[in-house]
Amino acid sequence: MADGNPPPDPSEPAPSGPEPVGQASAVRPFLLTAGRVADGGDGPSLPIETQVVATAEGLDALDRLSFEQHDIVAVCRLPQSLAEIAARLRLHLNVVRVLAEDLRAAGQLTVHVPDAGVVHDSTVLRRVIDGLRAIPDARGVRSDSD
Repeated sequence: MADGNPPPDPSEPAPSGPEPVGQASAVRPFLLTAGRVADGGDGPSLPIETQVVATAEGLDALDRLSFEQHDIVAVCRLPQSLAEIAARLRLHLNVVRVLAEDLRAAGQLTVHVPDAGVVHDSTVLRRVIDGLRAIPDARGVRSDSD
């Protein structure tokens, strides 16, 4: 072959490795939410900055919740935004939105939607950007030190 490696032997089984990226992940969010999406069909979907916190009932029900619901309630012992939950649990943001709505309806989460006037305040956005720049990257270098 052009790269210097011999061609694969057709009598040997194909190497097993991780499945191609996106193959299982394309189905998983659909399965987690039973096909429901956070599209605002019943009203506007929750903004990503919405703060959620576990209720006492939610913490008591941890052992009876599905895996992802358990993780969401567990991480919400302290108030978390939907964006933080999605990032920490490595779940799609819309999956977190749908599951958070389910958990709120079941009384296991309290949801605090921010005031729309504060959300559109440019000083808040500037503070968020400055905070993100202050977070070190994988090398430990802050992005504002470029």
